[in-house]
Amino acid sequence: MEEDKKIGEKFDVFVIGSGIAGQTAAKVCVEAGMKVAVADRREFGGTCANRGCDPKKVLLGPTEVWDTAKQLQGKGLKKPPKINWEKLQKFKRKFTSAVPIETEKNLEKLGMTLYHQSPKFLDDNTLSVEGKRVHAKKIILATGYEPHQLPFDGADHLMESDDFLKMKKMPKSILFVGAGYVGMEFAHMAARAGSKVTVIDTADRPLGPFDEDLVQELTEYSKRLGIEFIFKADVKSIKNGKKNFKVHYEKDGQTKKVKASKVLNTAGRVPAISGLDLEKGGVDYDKTGIVVNTYLQSKSNPNVYACGDVSDQDLPLTPLSGRQGNVVGENIVNGNKKKLDTPVIPSVVFTLPNMASVGYSEEEAKARYKNVLVQEGSVPDWFNAKRVNAPVYAYKILLNERTEEIVGAHIVAPEAAETINLFTMAINNRLTAADIKKMVFTYPSWGNDIKSML
Repeated sequence: MEEDKKIGEKFDVFVIGSGIAGQTAAKVCVEAGMKVAVADRREFGGTCANRGCDPKKVLLGPTEVWDTAKQLQGKGLKKPPKINWEKLQKFKRKFTSAVPIETEKNLEKLGMTLYHQSPKFLDDNTLSVEGKRVHAKKIILATGYEPHQLPFDGADHLMESDDFLKMKKMPKSILFVGAGYVGMEFAHMAARAGSKVTVIDTADRPLGPFDEDLVQELTEYSKRLGIEFIFKADVKSIKNGKKNFKVHYEKDGQTKKVKASKVLNTAGRVPAISGLDLEKGGVDYDKTGIVVNTYLQSKSNPNVYACGDVSDQDLPLTPLSGRQGNVVGENIVNGNKKKLDTPVIPSVVFTLPNMASVGYSEEEAKARYKNVLVQEGSVPDWFNAKRVNAPVYAYKILLNERTEEIVGAHIVAPEAAETINLFTMAINNRLTAADIKKMVFTYPSWGNDIKSML
């Protein structure tokens, strides 16, 4: 393009992406006296704060209240409250509306130059952004994830997670294509907000990475909540009818259809790299993201680093993104001296009840250790579950029999997202079952229950 020939600015560091990873790396560099630019094609602040974890958790709040009230109906409460989705969205915006402006103000105050477009590589150190040709000694890719695009006819009718999180009214019926983290979380929210919910997936169960036994407990309860599952099904097309969308799918060799007012793509997310022209920059990548070394530096272009979800390292989680951003920033400032030190990291699905996991799965533990102790149980009769009338409470804890160290923990429970943090601390500090049992926790509390799980 003729515009690309215009002389643009030269930077020490150019960051593509303004989420936690990109911001952290940029701040380390600018505080070291480097000239830094940050670009983003969307609102500044990244996915988590604007259209991910934070707004999702705000929307989840009233459904938690509804769920507790529903379980205690007739046990001190007359009936559960009605969720007003429109007012809930207004409340959510109090957390998200200021994020882009405040992020930009903070970055500009530090002396950074901001661009509101996703750059494209022209060569190893040159980018095209906002019609300008920009040169940078180091380029940081922190573009995160984006929804995996589905290939069938009518896929353009699909809404995405962004749309759900800003949806003004809950539809009468909604179908989720994909039964992973996002699909299950949204399905639980929608069902409690009064929508008729269907979840369709090619697998034979939801939440593939999580313990099969505990997922089965969650699935059965989800059905009682009113969620309909269609497994081992392949969506072939979506057609827009007069009142509803018609989703045609193939199952057991037969073509069937299901109707819904709204249809969402929750089939997973992929690295957001498709528009960067990485080939021109000599940056290698695969389906997991930018291929980097232990310093989070591109293996094919030493002038490029990647951090956060878009790198091919570890899990796509916000706390880890900040760690990676810090590693990248320090390696650019000081030379490659710092490697990513990743502790054992918990994962949570914010369904109600929560599904939480940390450490090895049962299969992984048995493959790694000679003898594994499996402590498991379904315990809705334990006090903490009974006092809120929770229908699901189950766990599976894995110990290395030789050392009695905890090596894996899997929980489905109303407060599993909090309880799993105790097991995370135990595994990272190589605590044994005896170490946990001799501790004194508050009682009665969900945290205290971990001693009974061992």
